[in-house]
Amino acid sequence: MTAPVAAVSGSQGGIGSAVCRLLRERGYRVIGIDAHGAEVQADLAAPAGRAHAVQAVRDLCGDRLEALVCAAGLGGTARPPSRVVAVNHFGATALLDGLWPALQQARQHTGYASVVAVASVSATSGPWRNHPIEQACLADDEPQACALADASPLPYAAYGCSKRALIVQVRRRAAAWGAAGVRLNAIAPGPVDTPLHQAARDDPVLGPATRAFVPPLGRIATPDEIAGAIAFLLSPAAAFIHGSVLFADGGCDAAARPALF
Repeated sequence: MTAPVAAVSGSQGGIGSAVCRLLRERGYRVIGIDAHGAEVQADLAAPAGRAHAVQAVRDLCGDRLEALVCAAGLGGTARPPSRVVAVNHFGATALLDGLWPALQQARQHTGYASVVAVASVSATSGPWRNHPIEQACLADDEPQACALADASPLPYAAYGCSKRALIVQVRRRAAAWGAAGVRLNAIAPGPVDTPLHQAARDDPVLGPATRAFVPPLGRIATPDEIAGAIAFLLSPAAAFIHGSVLFADGGCDAAARPALF
């Protein structure tokens, strides 16, 4: 029997590499996507890089893809902020839409296809709903979103808005993707022990707030814990979970918004 194929963007990052290891252990053939050191090397901040990534994955999987994890992302310390928006939102949505035909083919031939987009609890922990950057993302206006991100006085706006917009994009696609039998969910991790999180802890501007942001469980997550949650969402055990956001955040969202869910 042919092994199912999974594509994972951000495959060299903290969460992405943990996802790749776990999926390989579970029998997937994994196609990693990253700027360096992956099966598919591409810059997801640029339209040409996204197009290359999509075509390369479709070529490598024979246009039949059972799983996709959009884990590529830049943190709030990355500069310029426009690059954060370009990768976190527009890079992820380009993979979702560009690999949609291969996911449909897998669903038709093997009966199964599932996708997880990695967002963040930061999507709900700031004033990002209806923020101009978020709205430009949702209008698919990348030049405007990037210009607003670079002009924003809020150092975390590009990250929070891009992750919130990504969740909205997942939910917007739920009806059409569900009708085709392809499950699509988002995961919203809290702080995770990754180089991205450490960079935020060390940042002179974001560092104090990052270090003070401790989940109710009293610790930050390991990449393997987030990978396990992602693998669950991809698996048949989650067969009726679709269009949802799983907060793998140690209780951060519940503590901040107990009456909103």
